[in-house]
Parts: sequence; C-alpha cells; structure tokens
Amino acid sequence: MITTKRLAAVAALAVAGAIALAGCSGSSGGSPSVASAAPTHLKGTVSLWHFFSDREAKVIQSVVDDFEKKYPDVKVDVHSGQDDEKLTKAIAAGKSVDVGVSYSTDIVGSFCSSGAFLDLSPYIKRDGVDLNQLSATTKSYTEFDGTRCAMPMLADVYGLYYNKDLLAKFGYSAPPKTLTELEDMAVKMTTYNADGSIKTLGFNPLMGWAENAAAHYGPAADAQWLTKDGKSAISSSPGWTQLIQWQSAFVKRIGYDKLNAFSAGLGQEFSADNAFQTGQVAMNLDGEWRVAFIKDQKPGLNYGTAPFPTADDHTDLYGGGYITGNIAGIGKGSKNPELAWALLKYLTTDTGAIVKLANGLGNVPTTKDALASANLSLPPQFQTFLDVMQSPHSATTPPSPVGAGYQQTFNDFWTKYQSGSGGDLQAGLKNVDKQINDALALTTGP
Repeated sequence: MITTKRLAAVAALAVAGAIALAGCSGSSGGSPSVASAAPTHLKGTVSLWHFFSDREAKVIQSVVDDFEKKYPDVKVDVHSGQDDEKLTKAIAAGKSVDVGVSYSTDIVGSFCSSGAFLDLSPYIKRDGVDLNQLSATTKSYTEFDGTRCAMPMLADVYGLYYNKDLLAKFGYSAPPKTLTELEDMAVKMTTYNADGSIKTLGFNPLMGWAENAAAHYGPAADAQWLTKDGKSAISSSPGWTQLIQWQSAFVKRIGYDKLNAFSAGLGQEFSADNAFQTGQVAMNLDGEWRVAFIKDQKPGLNYGTAPFPTADDHTDLYGGGYITGNIAGIGKGSKNPELAWALLKYLTTDTGAIVKLANGLGNVPTTKDALASANLSLPPQFQTFLDVMQSPHSATTPPSPVGAGYQQTFNDFWTKYQSGSGGDLQAGLKNVDKQINDALALTTGP
C-alpha cells in the first residue's frame, strides 16, 4: 500500500531514480528481441524482488510455490523486503532483477522513460494478453508516454469508513454522500471536553493526517492533475479550488488549533490504536486494507464502508474513488526475460493467482475475472472497494517522470493554506503550477 507517510520519500526517490537510471540506460523503454512464439518448455532460475515482509511475504511465497508446481523445472529466487529504494538501486547497479514489484505507481514514469523496466508490449502482443481485463485506471498507471513497462499487481482503493454505532447515536442511519453532508454530520458528531478541547471527532479534515491527501480527495470533484499538453492543471481545474475551499472552511469551522492538538494525541495509523478503530473518529477516509486491520485488531467494531462523498455539484460521480496499487515489471538487467515474463504474467493475469493474493493480502484484484471470482473470500465491508474498483468514475494520479513530486508540491501548499497562512488561493495554486512545471522541465525539457 502507498500511504501519505511515504509520499515525500517516493517523490524524492522517483526523481533521483529517474536521473540515475537515465544515466546508465542506453535506451528508453526498450526490450530485448522477443521470440515469435512463447517457449514451449520453461526451465531455469528467475528472480523476484518484492517489498512484502513477514506474513505478507508468506502469501507471496505461497503463490510462487504454485508457479513452481506449474513449471517444475523453474526455480524462483525470491528477494523479499526490497522496498522501492532498494529496487531502484539494484536495477541502477546492473543487478539481475528479473521481476520487480513496487508498492507505488509513482515510479512508473521514471522506470518506463529510463528503460529500468522493459517494454512489455511485444510480449503482451505475442501472447495475446487481454488488456481489456484491466480497468482504464489500472491501465493508465502502468504505462507512460506510450510505453507499457508494468502490469498492475493488486490495487489499493479508497472509500469512507463509518462507525455504525456512533452514527446511530446521533440519529444517522446511513453514511453521507456529499461533502456538505459529511461536514454537517461530522460537526454534529464532534464532542468536546470541559476545557473546549476535542473529545471525539466526526471526521478529521486536516490535510496530512492519516490518508488525507490531495490525490485521495481529487475524484470527489473531478479534479485534474495535468492539462492536455502535460503541464500542471492545479490552478485551472475547478475541482481543486472547490475541494480546498470546502476543506479549509471545514477546518476553520472546528478550529485549526483544536484539530492539531487532537490529532497529535491520536494513535499511530497502522497500530491497534488507530483513531477510527478506537472510536475517537467516527468517519474516516482510508484504503481497503483497513478491513483486514480491523479484522485483526478490532474484530468487534460495528462499522460499514461506502464510496467517499462527492462535491455537491458532482453527485453523478458517487460510487467512484481514488485507485492506486502495486505494479510489477521486468528489470532491464534480466538475464532471462522470457522466464521473467512467464512469472510476471502469472502473477498479474492468472485468475487463481490474483484471487489467492487478494484473499491473502487483503487488497483489491485488478482483472475483471478475478473481481467476479466466486473464490474471493473477504469480509462484507470489502464489497465497497470491489465496486469502486469497477466504477467508471474512479480515478488515479497520472504517471510522471518526477514521480510523486508534483503531488508533494501540491500537498505542501494545501497543508500551509489550511492553517490560514497560505495567502491568496489562486495565486498560490498558480505558484504550485510553476513549481511542478519547473520540475517537469528538468527531466523532460521545457
């Protein structure tokens, strides 16, 4: 999963990685000569580098075991716990990374443009892989500038979690569907201590808290990141202005200092003391992985899930949400790209493998067949995220040669603006555009 806590690191890594990889790559998204037909017999050793660890690494290993049973003359050399930084450095150093799995779609731009991940199109065309099995969203974040260098390997999908008991206590029987409803319900459900400090919060609107980030809010108002010519659209897309005005007014309504003090005292997002799990926050924006955390850490919690509310004038978008996910590709240093492709294809297109990964990791499958599989075994609250995954109104952040850098630039401004020190909104958004466009120009030219 990619969270707001990793955003700055991913942004810096992607830019550095793009520069380093471009410097050591003689091609841009190229691939070795591809045979006219897939091998009839697979034999040899293939490496798999992934970031999962502990229990989740065991889930990956179980699917690898299945692959080895299907191809008994193939041995998979698994390198677990390899985060994006380690993966980037290994590829830049020329190590034989046959299949690399990243937790972030934000590296796709730099990996495709530098050739760090091979162009998969020749393999896909030769083997007749049906890309229509993928949603438009997942297809968009696994290619860059016409080069498909990655395949989606499970997805992270965002929605609204709500505490049914707390909603009922304040007279609500259903979650909000618009941002105005969300704010009004949250204000009504917020309680205070005798000294005026917050005791419990209906919804925490602070940008930067938990999963509150521009990318995750964007689909609620059809906010666009880039113009048709690839420049920043932050100041020209009405959705962003609308979302910032709503969110900053929400913060002001409760009190910035009060929200800051309350948030500082909350438990860690991925601990058992998560504020939604403890009942300190009644509604929360979060990813599908929270379902598994609640099952493990707070099994008795009476909660529901729903699509995140939309802007009041965008109710037609309800049912959609933000989608991102894990991606996988073939490293440019692969010594046996045919074996690498066979493993990559198995992990990302085989319905049984995808369903097993989804059940074990608690993430959303990325193909239509896996989404419809009767073998999916997940809690009922998970259905929201399966539905959002298939909604035509869902959206993602576009791949970029600066990785998540453009998102971080915008988040930094938004975080400052909500405190009341951001100055004029439109002037600030235009400055964000300039910063993003300047960063893009460093990697792509003006």
